[in-house]
Amino acid sequence: MFKPKFQVILAGLLSLSLFALAGCGSSSAPAPSQSSSTPAPTEKVLKVGSDIAYAPFEFMDEKQQPTGFDMELIQALGKDMGYKVNVETASFDGLITALQAGKYNAVISAMTITDDRAKSVTFSNKYFKAVQYIAMKKGANFKTLEDLKGKKVGVQLNTTGQFDVEAKGITPKKYDTTPDALNDLLNGGLDAVVADGPVVIWFQTQNASAQIDVAQADVDPEYYGIAMKLGDKELADKMNASLQKLMDDGTYNAIYKKWFKQDAPKF
Repeated sequence: MFKPKFQVILAGLLSLSLFALAGCGSSSAPAPSQSSSTPAPTEKVLKVGSDIAYAPFEFMDEKQQPTGFDMELIQALGKDMGYKVNVETASFDGLITALQAGKYNAVISAMTITDDRAKSVTFSNKYFKAVQYIAMKKGANFKTLEDLKGKKVGVQLNTTGQFDVEAKGITPKKYDTTPDALNDLLNGGLDAVVADGPVVIWFQTQNASAQIDVAQADVDPEYYGIAMKLGDKELADKMNASLQKLMDDGTYNAIYKKWFKQDAPKF
């Protein structure tokens, strides 16, 4: 009567042994091979805001791609710093607010460095010297901002053209873009427009048959800077180092000469 019980126990032990051997066999199987290549590093992106309606600094080409002096400069700076540059257009009046809110890492938009703006953003070192110009119909013969008193004057909202005109006690008509103001001048809605010289001259060249005269306004020169979030010293240091490098190695001058047909001034 004990033999059958012994056989059952023996069969159970053999089954357990086979199961254990099977388990050992599976653990000794080669592990799946793993790729020896390391994942590609995450691409660093520099988010840049600009009002892309301000030729020759920033405007859309025939393929609706951003182009112009500022656009080429920020791409060169981004490349030197190791960033992919993504540019987004927005109204000039809202760029600083969007930068403060973190929508952009930087703003390049022919933005003049002023004490008031420097309270809200960190500026790069200056990268462009500009002066204000007066655009007018031929024969108007305006020579100074004082000559514009009592006239219909157009400016772009929140630009130094607006500030300079208002400092003379003139209340200008404000436009979202300088081309909007200049087109109103062409259509007879304004007597003059005050804006950055290169933009006024570019418009005059592009509208050669429109009979527009220009004159340099009697105000001090101003300088553009790249705006970054207030206190962002790390990015500002990188930006300034790359800007200096491009100025030293001739890259900056090549971009300047392409758009303004002359060598960049020293400043």
